[in-house]
Amino acid sequence: MSTLRLAGREFRDGEFAVMAVVNRTPDSFFDRGRTYGFQAALDAVDQAVAGGADIVDIGGVKAGPGDDVDATEEIRRVADLVAAVRERHPSLIISVDTWRAEVGEVVAEAGADLLNDTWGGVDPGLAQVAARHGIGLVCAHAGRVAPRTRPHRIAYADVVRDVVEYTTELAERAVEQGVRREAILIDPAHDFGKNTWHSLEVSRRLGEMVATGWPVLVAVSNKDFVGETLGGLPVRERHAGTLATLAVSAWQGARVFRVHDAASARAALAAVTALRAAPDPGRVPD
Repeated sequence: MSTLRLAGREFRDGEFAVMAVVNRTPDSFFDRGRTYGFQAALDAVDQAVAGGADIVDIGGVKAGPGDDVDATEEIRRVADLVAAVRERHPSLIISVDTWRAEVGEVVAEAGADLLNDTWGGVDPGLAQVAARHGIGLVCAHAGRVAPRTRPHRIAYADVVRDVVEYTTELAERAVEQGVRREAILIDPAHDFGKNTWHSLEVSRRLGEMVATGWPVLVAVSNKDFVGETLGGLPVRERHAGTLATLAVSAWQGARVFRVHDAASARAALAAVTALRAAPDPGRVPD
């Protein structure tokens, strides 16, 4: 498997990176605006770093439907925060969750190391921004839907095949545009353009994405498919299900894990590493 290289750091096969979520939005599904304020967001970054985050993913627009947020407002929310985090944590990998090339350009200049294109290439200029600034790119599968929409009764002949084909096509196209191959990740984007069954199928067959050789990012933290699978649990009761899904994903070879709780994710991934390295019981003397 390829080595992932971001901001001077390397993550080899079998090494996990924790990506902590910090949303500068007043309407996030998880924190309901707790980190919308500038200082609150900066404090959340500090907490994530203390909890073991390798990457912090800063977002300025709620993923789901809601109030319109144009590029100007998105930039206002994230650019100054990126600059402040860059100054405060020089060695931290800073990611920005955006689908807009206009926003990507500004945050790259402010110090971002990675553009997290959750909506799967709706703005082809975003890859060009990553190439021009020599930074990383996440290539995701969102079912070819418009950003911030929830398609009705979306269907796939084989959702995993669609995910693999689409994300690897985006990744190869990004390389052609000049993005460094070792700075590209692919992401199945659970719940984006997918129902619960689709997200579960992707989770069960994640190894097929890993087998492509591209580093795989999973963003499953407290998502709807976790809650629905466990009997309709509300957001605040999905923590155990999140950790279980992280472990399943890590065991299959996922490399980067986007989470709301960096410390518990780090502990869960350490357990996976230890279990993988445990000696064969048949060789342990009585």
